[in-house]
Amino acid sequence: MNDKQIIDLYFSRSEQSIKETKIKYSSFCRKIAYNILSNNEDTDEFENDTYLKIWNSIPPNNPENFKAYIGKITRNIALDIWKKNHTQKRNAGIEILFSEMENILSVPQTDTEYELEEITPIINKWLLTLSKKEQALFILRYWQGESVKSIAKQWNTSSNKLSGKLFRLRNNLKQALEKEGIFL
Repeated sequence: MNDKQIIDLYFSRSEQSIKETKIKYSSFCRKIAYNILSNNEDTDEFENDTYLKIWNSIPPNNPENFKAYIGKITRNIALDIWKKNHTQKRNAGIEILFSEMENILSVPQTDTEYELEEITPIINKWLLTLSKKEQALFILRYWQGESVKSIAKQWNTSSNKLSGKLFRLRNNLKQALEKEGIFL
């Protein structure tokens, strides 16, 4: 079933929409959640929350890119679970990602939502200046939470080479933000 048909099922409030979403995107969602949580028990916890959030948001939302929409919901739920677990000192699955990006996107806690709304369009514009491969690398690492080792294996390259490329991308992003007047 294609994405448009699944979305139509949500609009008709058919429970089949959840089943079809799970069939088509369960492994995609679980991979994103596991990359953030590094824990199968927590990965299981997120799945029902994800489908409920999709059910409650369509309608009124009618996403153009259903996979990206689901990925964003999955990522946000997994990050919420990570924050809850991190507060309880149970899990440190995404600490490495946060530490890699902290020098670039270290937003004061009180201004987080405002700052991120301002920064997001700049990051999106910056991503468009990158090659398709660099875009994919950045998204795999910092949006989907893929490990450097996993990406290196997929791309037939060394982890060190990939780490260097990610370092250069982070510095490039920092310069792009500073050029736009964002100093974090």
